[in-house]
Amino acid sequence: MSVIGILTAGGDCPGLNAVIRGVTVRATETHDVEVLGILNGWQGLIEGDTVSLDRDDVRGILTRGGTMLGTSRMDPYVHGTGLESCKNTLRKTGIDTLVVIGGDGTLRSALQLSEEGLNVIGVPKTIDNDINGTDMTFGFDTAVSVATEAIDRLASTAEAHNRVMLLEVMGRTKGWIATYSGIAGGADAILIPEVPYDLDEVASIVKKRYRAGRRFSIVVVAEGVAPPKGVKLDVRKDAFGFERLGGVAYSLAPTIEDLTGFETRVTVLGHVQRGGTPTAFDRVLATRLGVAAADLAVAGESGVMVALRGSEIVPVSLEEACSTVRGVTEDIYDVASTFFG
Repeated sequence: MSVIGILTAGGDCPGLNAVIRGVTVRATETHDVEVLGILNGWQGLIEGDTVSLDRDDVRGILTRGGTMLGTSRMDPYVHGTGLESCKNTLRKTGIDTLVVIGGDGTLRSALQLSEEGLNVIGVPKTIDNDINGTDMTFGFDTAVSVATEAIDRLASTAEAHNRVMLLEVMGRTKGWIATYSGIAGGADAILIPEVPYDLDEVASIVKKRYRAGRRFSIVVVAEGVAPPKGVKLDVRKDAFGFERLGGVAYSLAPTIEDLTGFETRVTVLGHVQRGGTPTAFDRVLATRLGVAAADLAVAGESGVMVALRGSEIVPVSLEEACSTVRGVTEDIYDVASTFFG
């Protein structure tokens, strides 16, 4: 073992710095192995933009949101030629094992690099909590906490004005944040990509609450749900060609208002969910994942991702992690729907 490289790719997420700290301190202090931070995700690996890391470099970053290494949505297989794009940097730096912290897209690229012969350890990162093979991803708890606080705040103003409030949260293809925050915040309806919705049913819930004397409602909407029939959203793309979601709740609000007769307002949390300091849970989970990733790298493992299974951190294959996108299970959504209305 000569050098461990570490990068953060894709969207930022509370807890990234805790992972970087975990990998760095465990590798340099416990195993006496050099660590190089790769700046701005895959872009830094392709362009050779790296920085040496030791314990002093990562002091004080545990509580910080974002990532000290920076990130981007550049991908070596979308914007380059895979491992060939990275070989120059790997050769110059001596990196022989790469710790990749990212979501499903990043981990798929990590799997491909592993299949091309690079030693790769994956760390599951996404506030969406939709990575297969792990019970939970770091960043999710923080995002749910932010969304739950938003529901609490919206409920008080909704009650004061007799309104329906739609809270749109992140969840491109899966509705974990919407479901968990909706349960925690006592939402009256939750719309997620995994479950088809009917706005007539949503309106019925609102009107039922009105008849019971509850003249306000909270509806949580995952950003990835489909707009109403006949409505086409203006979906833009970022600098790297990936779709930017957000705003579907605005297409739902007029219909809900028409069906219920209640003024309906929309709040889109957007990047507020990603920013700021991670919760204690996410700090601990991210630290444990970082330490485990360093241990696996030093042990010569490759093609695996560190995962939370029950209360244990264990390695699972990147192939398993990338085999599907993990959605909200029926039993959890059933718990949520028990309290609709």
